Amino acid sequence: MKLTTIELAKEAMKFSAGHFTIFSATERERLHGHNFSVQAHFTGELDDNGMMGDYKLYKRLLLAQCKALDEYLLLPGRSPHLRLRDQGEHIIAEFVGEQLQFPRRDVLVLPIRNVTVEELAGLICARLIDEAELPWKAPIHQLTVKVSSGPGQLGTATWRRKP
Repeated sequence: MKLTTIELAKEAMKFSAGHFTIFSATERERLHGHNFSVQAHFTGELDDNGMMGDYKLYKRLLLAQCKALDEYLLLPGRSPHLRLRDQGEHIIAEFVGEQLQFPRRDVLVLPIRNVTVEELAGLICARLIDEAELPWKAPIHQLTVKVSSGPGQLGTATWRRKP
């Protein structure tokens, strides 16, 4: 068996989003935004034709994940320190007695503990494997997803997962 890695990193593989990082039960960042960039490395078997599946499929799936996160305020649905309440057309985020109110249509509540590059990389990786069913569409052995908080930023997180 021959394995190869396809690395995808394009200008279009990005999303802009607002967030705040929660540092502890009593400390958080102010609300701000980033132009997050995303890369993915797909490692898998070569077929008899010397290819590892449909390269366009990987690109399409990754771009779809970026689009799904683009232009939203991202909130962590699994934070032990943030309480979220649905109030019809608004989401109320409660943190240490402070209530932040956001229009529902502008918010994505994600199944993560914190909105960090580490958690976002893990979320995108999991979505590509679980929701997009990538292992059943291609002979993938390992997927690596990298998310950084903007061009030239050092805050890059890598998440590896074997399907």
